[in-house]
Amino acid sequence: MSTLVREPRTGLRRDLGRHELVNGFIGFLFSCTGPVAVILAVGQGAGLSAGVVASWVSAVFCLNGVLTIAASRWSRQPLVYFWTIPGTVVVGQAMAAGTTWPEAVGGFVMAALLLVALALTRQVDRVMHLLPMPIVMAMVAGVFLRFGTDLVLAVDRDLAVAGPMVVAFVAVSAIPRLVRWLPAVLVALAVGAVAVSLADRPAVEVSGRWVIDPVWTTPVFTGSAFVELTIPLLITVLIVQNGQGMAVLRAAGHDPRMNQVTGWCGVASLIAAPFGGVSTCLAGPTNALVTASGERRRHHAAAVWCGVLAIGFGLLAPGMVRVITTMPEAYVAALGGLAMLKPLQGAFQTAFSGPHVTGALVTFLVTVADITVFNIGSAFWGLVAGLAVSVLLDRPATPGGDNKEKS
Repeated sequence: MSTLVREPRTGLRRDLGRHELVNGFIGFLFSCTGPVAVILAVGQGAGLSAGVVASWVSAVFCLNGVLTIAASRWSRQPLVYFWTIPGTVVVGQAMAAGTTWPEAVGGFVMAALLLVALALTRQVDRVMHLLPMPIVMAMVAGVFLRFGTDLVLAVDRDLAVAGPMVVAFVAVSAIPRLVRWLPAVLVALAVGAVAVSLADRPAVEVSGRWVIDPVWTTPVFTGSAFVELTIPLLITVLIVQNGQGMAVLRAAGHDPRMNQVTGWCGVASLIAAPFGGVSTCLAGPTNALVTASGERRRHHAAAVWCGVLAIGFGLLAPGMVRVITTMPEAYVAALGGLAMLKPLQGAFQTAFSGPHVTGALVTFLVTVADITVFNIGSAFWGLVAGLAVSVLLDRPATPGGDNKEKS
């Protein structure tokens, strides 16, 4: 793996100023609201127990928090690692198609091993250029779409709970200066909790274990899980997530190395997998938040602070997960849907704004159709069909060209 370019050594306490404290905290707030809501919605839809979901949340926060601290301090660059949100949604789709949880964990392990192998053999760039970004993002849009429709259905079925959440989200989002400091999803979460209490619903479960309680799942390796889960995970980590994270950090004046970033993603994913943790990635939005202001040489301190907060959240995940998962179904659906609005919008914009529009459309339609062939889910078939159609019909562009421009 390549060696990162390091800034001169200074003490962490000296580098951790007002900007770094604020940016690190906001980055953490983003990660513990919307992305967690996606995990909870997927876990609920897949019928996973609260204990397994809590172990999942603890693993992705604690282990990635440790990796963020170590990588950022060692490299003197902000390298915030969390987990792939599109990959999380693909997990729910795969389980809906018949994949069991142990098979899903096996898919996580296989993806982790491939990430490590690609990093060691320095093949990351080559893999990233195999698929055009519009085709990949059309698949992402297809798997994200359910969250948007579930949000609409939640408002229709339980207006008393979901309605105030949507109003609060829109109100905060309409004030750019406010949303910079206060995530709209966090406000929706709080308003929804108040709405549930006022609606005289069953009491929320607050008793029981609140600190970390890892649940080990022995992985089961199957060919169908490899095709419908491991391959989409690999694609979303390398192309969607790490590609975005690298672009954000380079725009902020930093110089992360793709092979090294990918290798650490694989190692962290391998450790987290048996405890339910989905694949680790370089978090684009969070890295954008921790580098939003302040001196470039101090950005790593904001990342370290974000990692510390992530570990604290992971340690308390069981209690927080139990409280949210005992809320009404509409609450979790609305929270997940609101969290996915921006990612869904971004996926549509990327998918249908480039030279691969026909292939992207086919990818999106096949993915949304949610078909299962040979026990393999629609995310994989969407990629296959879209790429084939793009090669035949989107002739002016060379497949892979978009990625070369963006990487």
